[in-house]
Amino acid sequence: MAKKRPQNKATKPQPQDRARGANEPVPVVGAREPCPCGSGRRYKACHGRVAAHAVTELVQRPFEGLAGECDWVALRELVPAATVRLTLKGGLPDGVPSVTLATVLPMAWPALRRDDGSVLLGLQNDTSSGDLSRDLADTLSRALAAEPGNPVGGERVVGDGPRLQDLLDPDAAFEPVVHSGFEFWIPESTEAPTAEVTASLERANSAAIPTVKLSGVDAAYWCETPDKNHLRWVMPHAEEKLLDALARLHAAGATSLGEGTRLVGSFRAHGLMVPVWDLPSAMGAEECEKPAAAFAERLAGALASDAPLTADERRARGGLTNRQVTLS
Repeated sequence: MAKKRPQNKATKPQPQDRARGANEPVPVVGAREPCPCGSGRRYKACHGRVAAHAVTELVQRPFEGLAGECDWVALRELVPAATVRLTLKGGLPDGVPSVTLATVLPMAWPALRRDDGSVLLGLQNDTSSGDLSRDLADTLSRALAAEPGNPVGGERVVGDGPRLQDLLDPDAAFEPVVHSGFEFWIPESTEAPTAEVTASLERANSAAIPTVKLSGVDAAYWCETPDKNHLRWVMPHAEEKLLDALARLHAAGATSLGEGTRLVGSFRAHGLMVPVWDLPSAMGAEECEKPAAAFAERLAGALASDAPLTADERRARGGLTNRQVTLS
């Protein structure tokens, strides 16, 4: 006689009534945190499992149409510590002196309404749907309405709510400020932070990779690692056209940024391509400025060409394509 199979844990009813009303939505928390429903299980093994299967159709370019789309991608995927002042359509609501985008916030809060009423919006948080722009807009809207002095948690976005493109002024400048650490979390006028925030700040600072935004070209970020440095450059061009242009330059030996540098490949992030160069450890961000500007000129010429690729260029393109990865 066959043994009765044990009930799969994933199919057991979740005891959400113990801590929450049966119809009350369960907020989004970190995957490894206890599920807010009160089941005692981690979120990813409880209501997070349902949220993962409820993801809407993925929006490939969530930041398309925003000023600084390439920098939005860089701050989401590449830059540890940075802030950008955001401009809302129609101006700021009463009692909100400023809205600032931040790569990361203390304890990975999605947003924070400070004591003075200003809003910080975190960019590198997990989101609940396939439209990152809609998720961020929902968090921003809730932060604008929150009581000062409170963090804003994540929630599952339902329906067709506004997107960032609906809330932000498309004509306003998007000017990231890259920081060496996360001290921007704590305003100068504030009292001493709590032990929890201090510990979070120390952890974040210890993990941050030194990063600098180049000033002479758009959306190019130098970073320092123990063995070598890198330049990661988010580009707005259509992928097929950009691959052709890079292949033309690579076949001509024109992708270098100087002695000891090498274009090692690229990755896709939020619908855009990000070529990556290895740099010598002695090559800092300032030394990248002139070679990067010169490469931008060579790339513009290659992008303008409609000539069929030669055999060498096709081989170069194949090599570049084989070294591509997709982050999102």
